[in-house]
Amino acid sequence: QVQLVESGGGLVQAGDSLRLSCAGSGRAFSSYVLGWFRQAPGKEREFVAVIRWSDLRTYYADSVKGRFTISRDNAENTVRLQMNSLKPEDTAVYYCAARTGWVLARTPKEYDYWGQGTQVTVSS
Repeated sequence: QVQLVESGGGLVQAGDSLRLSCAGSGRAFSSYVLGWFRQAPGKEREFVAVIRWSDLRTYYADSVKGRFTISRDNAENTVRLQMNSLKPEDTAVYYCAARTGWVLARTPKEYDYWGQGTQVTVSS
C-alpha cells in the first residue's frame, strides 16, 4: 500500500511561485509513475504534470508548460511541483497520484493511489 501526503499549498498573488511536495511511504517509487492533478470548484479533476521515476521522463499540460516543473527526490521518496508565474486560474486543490508501470498516464482513472490534496489559491 502506498500513502501520499501533499504539502506546500497556500495563498499567493499572481506572478508568485509555490513549490508543492508529495511524500510517499509504503513503497519505493522506482517502478512508479507519479502525477499531479488539480481540481477547481465545480470542475473536473484535470491533469497537470507527470514524471516517470525510473528515467525522469516528464509530460505537462499545455496550460502549465513553461511555468511548472515536476521533479523527484529519490533519497526522500518525494515528488515536487515547482509552480512559477502563477495565475488566478491556477487556483485549485492539487493532488498527487501514483501508479505502477511505464505509461505517463494523464487521466485520474489510471492512477491507483492518491493524496489528500493541498489548496493553492492565487489572487489577482
